[in-house]
Amino acid sequence: MDSLSQIALGAAVGVAVMGRKTVLWKAALMGAVVGTLPDLDVLISHGDPIRDMTLHRTESHALFYLTLVAPLFAWFIATIAREKHLFKHWWLAVWLVLVTHPLLDTMTIYGTQLALPFSDYPFGIGSVFIIDPLYTLPLLIGTVIALARKKFTGLRWNNIGLALSSGYLFWGLAMQFYVGTLADKAIAVQGLAVEKRLVIASPFNSLLWRIVAITPEGYAEGFYSLLDNNTQINFVEYPRGNDLYRQLGESWEAERLAWFSHGYFKVFENNGVISIADLRMGLEPYYTFTFAVAERSNSQPNAPLDFITPQQAAPNINSEQSLQWLPQRLLGNTNQPLIEFLNKP
Repeated sequence: MDSLSQIALGAAVGVAVMGRKTVLWKAALMGAVVGTLPDLDVLISHGDPIRDMTLHRTESHALFYLTLVAPLFAWFIATIAREKHLFKHWWLAVWLVLVTHPLLDTMTIYGTQLALPFSDYPFGIGSVFIIDPLYTLPLLIGTVIALARKKFTGLRWNNIGLALSSGYLFWGLAMQFYVGTLADKAIAVQGLAVEKRLVIASPFNSLLWRIVAITPEGYAEGFYSLLDNNTQINFVEYPRGNDLYRQLGESWEAERLAWFSHGYFKVFENNGVISIADLRMGLEPYYTFTFAVAERSNSQPNAPLDFITPQQAAPNINSEQSLQWLPQRLLGNTNQPLIEFLNKP
């Protein structure tokens, strides 16, 4: 999730655990600071953007390592707060703040390697978008009220905020499952030969859902809003660049992104440059994580490939039209996918 959500969650958890045991602002400040620590790994450069992407949310988000460092952080906090007698309580608070950070991240689609050092599998559910105000606001409001009230009378508001935000996550899981059942029916009706599919929350909400389905020859994309007046999902098929991917067989970077995306990727060529895109994050035709990984050795269409240091491509987004499409599709006012909406006269 975004930094503000992690700060809000950390502060709320800190206040909930420490409660009346310490001054509330200390608990909130500790939670906010500790809650941001796992994401400091973004400051580490691994040499190229694909490594940076796939090595984010690794050791710093692993439950095992966070459990190991929790008592050290707790001792430091208890010492500077002059509350060594509360060490056990600070330990519990710090541990919960640390582990809830990657657990929340796992609800997004990105990929969090929770199980290191035992497994490097990148967990990503996709039931909530990386930024969702309906998750973050209850946490912020509850914590602010708790801090503003005197004599701990606002603690219940902090707990209410935590309950509402947690309930919102369960709502997202339930809606993701529901849309998945509709998607499976639509796939069967349209006769698509689907190998696997994903249901992903769209930006900033849990009403509009995006479905990505991998087929033998390409991939299909569909959308469903809970505000649609029917339960039909129309899929549009696109090429996936299977032949190009086979030509990239010796590229560690391409294989790495294919692994990290769980096979939800496409390869395409533009002006002799071969790029690979993660289909999970973005939507046709814009994908956040798109990397140039090779180029033709000469101007001939089938010239051999020269591998290059990966370069992340900034998507050429038509922001104005994209922002127009999102609320219209969410409200069920259009059934057009974004790519058709952009190309309409």
